[in-house]
Amino acid sequence: MGITESAVLIVWAGSLVIGVVVIGVVAFLLTMIRKTADQILDGVSAIWTHGKLVANNTIQIPLFLGTTNRVVSQIKLEAVAILGATKAIEEHAKSCPGCPECVLS
Repeated sequence: MGITESAVLIVWAGSLVIGVVVIGVVAFLLTMIRKTADQILDGVSAIWTHGKLVANNTIQIPLFLGTTNRVVSQIKLEAVAILGATKAIEEHAKSCPGCPECVLS
């Protein structure tokens, strides 16, 4: 039995069809990989952007912390002064039965 021309043609055509199918599957898979890579790139880009925003916000903390500590110290001094005045008023009210008259005179 020899190889006939029709057998060669059938094998050749079959090989071409299989090659086209394989190329189609590979093209589809590569397209899916590219779409996934683009989605990953978008996610990484968003993370990078938000990371830079967080870094810009946190770099200001030492500057604002000094101001905050100064203001809190001033508030504490005023609170201590108010507490002292309140205690003085309380002590005076305990010992003075006519306090409103004392204040008005």
